[in-house]
Amino acid sequence: MDSALALAHRVRQGRVSARELVETTLAKIEKMNPQLNAVTAIRKSEAFKEADRLEDHGQPFLGVPLLIKGLGQALKGLPATSGSKLLAGQVAQRTDFFVQRLQEAGFIIVGETNVPEFGFKNITDSKLYGIAHNPWNLNYSPGGSSGGSAASVAGGIVPIAAASDGGGSIRIPASFAGLIGLKPTRGRVPVGPGDWRSWQGAAINFALARSVADVAALLDTMQVVQPAAAFQTPLLDPSVLSRLNQLPTHMQIAYSTTSPVGTPVSQAAKEAVMHAVSFLSDRGFDLVEASPDVDGVALMNSYYVMNEGETAAMFDELGAAFKRPVTAHDVEPLTWALGVTGRHISAAQYSKTLALWDQTGYTYAKFHEQYPLYLTPTTADVAPKADDPLVSPEHAEQLLSIEDLAPKEQQRLIYDQWLPALTRSPFTQQANLTGQPAISLPTGLSAAGLPIGIQFTATKGSEPLLLQMAQLFEQAQQFHIRDGE
Repeated sequence: MDSALALAHRVRQGRVSARELVETTLAKIEKMNPQLNAVTAIRKSEAFKEADRLEDHGQPFLGVPLLIKGLGQALKGLPATSGSKLLAGQVAQRTDFFVQRLQEAGFIIVGETNVPEFGFKNITDSKLYGIAHNPWNLNYSPGGSSGGSAASVAGGIVPIAAASDGGGSIRIPASFAGLIGLKPTRGRVPVGPGDWRSWQGAAINFALARSVADVAALLDTMQVVQPAAAFQTPLLDPSVLSRLNQLPTHMQIAYSTTSPVGTPVSQAAKEAVMHAVSFLSDRGFDLVEASPDVDGVALMNSYYVMNEGETAAMFDELGAAFKRPVTAHDVEPLTWALGVTGRHISAAQYSKTLALWDQTGYTYAKFHEQYPLYLTPTTADVAPKADDPLVSPEHAEQLLSIEDLAPKEQQRLIYDQWLPALTRSPFTQQANLTGQPAISLPTGLSAAGLPIGIQFTATKGSEPLLLQMAQLFEQAQQFHIRDGE
């Protein structure tokens, strides 16, 4: 499948029209979506109108069809459901700044992708839209919460799709579906005007892709300093795309295959990392087994405190909008349990949570002074089966009656019910809490033929280094990416 940059080049040369690309993409959705359940809304007439009146002003992605994520990315007139039955029928009343910049980059938005309710899961199985399926094997999940975007790109519907990452929601689907998934530095790609500090800065919008050059060009295009943004980071200059082949030849790289929360790590994940260690060692890099000195379990508990507090606040906002309280019948069990637990999170507890994130960020910054890159598995195992809820029947039942538990017991239940899902993906969350950039690369393949990624993390502002490393792997043909349709 052609990269997004290659498609834009063809449009610019007049070898294909934007309308023809939109027609092809819509035809692929019609053919493939019944199996993948990746796309939840289609924007046909508007996309054709935009394609027909497209003018070349040097946009890097001129006329390239794009799918945006059905959560946290608003395009006026498209559904604004966040994957929840409670919001079924809701429509975006304005286009956010992130989506505006995508359109200014030349993309033609053709629809939205499937997500789990409010993005809380690392699989995609909302009650509103149903289960998304992995193009590598339809019996498996493409991950979450950007699962629909991952399935769309891995299936060859589009070469790149918008996504977001609040605990691994770009990198986890990248690992499960064999894609490149970059989570940029906090503040690199602000959304606005409605949500400046999503999940207190843990969540950031970007994309899933098949080509390193596409990722670099998108980062060059989407990075911005907005005066109103709660988090800001200096612009990268010169362009990341122009620096892809400038990877330093001598560097210490730390690596680990140990879960930061003490959970098991599969042989496939370990082998993917050790293959990368061998690959890099052969090219003169100094690989050292080392990890930052942080308490992974305490960090995950702090992450859940944030989820709980933010969900309780969201319930208040929704209750005010609907002029009635949100009930257990309105939302899925996990969402309900988070909101109920969040009622008991104190301001002091929430403040301590954010302080821990900042302290951990300092620990990582010191670690990266010695090791500019930190290599781990992206996920601890390959994708779960598509119909695996990753929660036990016992915990599922307890979530619905969580109001009967004391506050500390509620928090314990949240951790316990999430543990099977966390066991699949314990490596991604810390970069969200510290604000660091991290990237998943599709270098691993299990004995059963399912993809599994490796993750590189770097200090804030180091996306060029991450993409230079990605370029090294891509040029050496180390990636396992489906050909597409």
